[in-house]
Amino acid sequence: MCATLFMMASTLMYSAAATGVTFQGVFEQGALVRGTVPAGSKILLNGEPVKVTPKGQFAIGFDRDAKPDHIFKVTYPDGLTEIKPLKIAAKQYKIDRVTGISQNIMKPDPVAQARAAKDAEQTRAARDIFSEQYAFMQPFIWPVTGRISGVYGSQRVYNDVPGNPHFGVDVARPTGTVVVAPADGVITLAVPDMFYSGGTVIIDHGYGVSSTFLHLSKLYLNVGDKVKQGDKVAEIGATGRVTGPHLDWRLNWFQMRLDPVSIVPPMASVLAEQQSQKR
Repeated sequence: MCATLFMMASTLMYSAAATGVTFQGVFEQGALVRGTVPAGSKILLNGEPVKVTPKGQFAIGFDRDAKPDHIFKVTYPDGLTEIKPLKIAAKQYKIDRVTGISQNIMKPDPVAQARAAKDAEQTRAARDIFSEQYAFMQPFIWPVTGRISGVYGSQRVYNDVPGNPHFGVDVARPTGTVVVAPADGVITLAVPDMFYSGGTVIIDHGYGVSSTFLHLSKLYLNVGDKVKQGDKVAEIGATGRVTGPHLDWRLNWFQMRLDPVSIVPPMASVLAEQQSQKR
């Protein structure tokens, strides 16, 4: 038994319902893919165990530079084992070159570096949390709508030194614009002023899937608070190291940084629907 491979909108997707496995998502770099197997099944992705809910639901991810070939292995409750090769499509990322950047921007002072390291440690700890929530399987919504000013995977080269890739999607809106929860979850991090990211909130959606909101001007909630999809979480700002107000939304599967666009409808279609509702 093997998955049927087919083309849709120039991206590779799989359908494997006949074998007891279903996948929801696009198999490409940066994507979060969710799916189901018969309850009681066990999963390995490239030899590493994947957490599966009691109902047989799971999430897997493929990072920005994921290799093309991956092995998905399922052991069903009756002991039957099935191995599925997965092909991951490559993406092209925008690379910008910037020169004339001052040294204090290229390398912050030791105090700032220590602060940034502490911030990163808090963020990593929040993204490492495992909870048995099923919210990760919900259809996600945009936490805010508007003009997309930054995309996942893009990268700047400063003074011929490659910077870190951008691991989120930026939506430009004025300071004070309300940000809502894209899916149900629990607040696992709420810090009003981190060095790089400014006001920062992380929502755990369960089974390693989390949303991070950066550069916020106001936080409405605290660690431990539960949210439902659409609940108000914070307000957009220009805090941290940014050039203007916007929301930087990031999606993680544990520590793997993924593209939020992989789990929401295209922004253009959402904005068009909003306009039609106003008429």
